Amino acid sequence: MTITVSPLTLMLAEAMGLYLILIGLSGLAAPQRWRGVMDELSASPALQMTMGVAVFAIGVAIAIAHSHLTDPLAIIVTLIGWIALLEGALLIAVPGPLLRIGHWSIGFTRVWAIAALVLGLLLGLAGLTGTAGTTHFV
Repeated sequence: MTITVSPLTLMLAEAMGLYLILIGLSGLAAPQRWRGVMDELSASPALQMTMGVAVFAIGVAIAIAHSHLTDPLAIIVTLIGWIALLEGALLIAVPGPLLRIGHWSIGFTRVWAIAALVLGLLLGLAGLTGTAGTTHFV
């Protein structure tokens, strides 16, 4: 069982877990969609900006609401929020390097999908089975 300080940590872990499970399933069920997404994203500055703004906004919201490093699960949730914020900022300001990484990673779609699925299951399980309250961590 996971013990954390904030109930928000548990809720965000559940939401992030579900997101990662869905992404993992999509990568396993239809890996060609990931290539299509990367191709369309690379070809469309408007889509780059729109996706960048959306990812940045989600990252900022998580960073504002949940930016504490009190326990392992809270650290993971906080890092995911900050990574989203940085990814969105890069898509807005300088998308080229991020798009190159994305195209390179398409060659490993199934690996990324399985990794997302496993991480999603772990985060979701931690969120669903964890407890929140004031504790002393050793």
